[in-house]
Amino acid sequence: MNSDFMKLAIREAWKGMSRNEGGPFGAVVVLDGRVISRAHNEVVKTHDPTAHAEILAIRRASNKFGRFDLSDCEIYTTCEPCPMCLAAMHWARIKKFYFGCTKDDAARIRFDDGRISRAIRGEGKSRQISGIPMQREECLELFEAWKVKKDRTRY
Repeated sequence: MNSDFMKLAIREAWKGMSRNEGGPFGAVVVLDGRVISRAHNEVVKTHDPTAHAEILAIRRASNKFGRFDLSDCEIYTTCEPCPMCLAAMHWARIKKFYFGCTKDDAARIRFDDGRISRAIRGEGKSRQISGIPMQREECLELFEAWKVKKDRTRY
């Protein structure tokens, strides 16, 4: 744990907010005491709902290293990660993250992911998104081909 890295994440968040590129979120990916990447929320700038600070920092670190496994890295973020960012950290195999504000702090300024968290847990009165299965057999052909593909890269 290093407060200098959190200060960099905070500085990133200020940068994004001052440019009106997104909300008050910044993130820094660190390896062995060195900053690998940094990012701030760019949802407004890019019109991309996935352009959260953590996602962008993970993408930049992965691009820098040329690998998707960031299990040797840590991430510092100005807020407790939303479900999407937490899932991205899992996919990147990041083992530890440090955060400033809590989900409750974010909810108080109208960044509330509670609805999404409840939907993921199968709670709540109704789902926002409907999932409709179709053409499973054709799609299973893809899975079978992947299973026997000799030169596949597991991730």
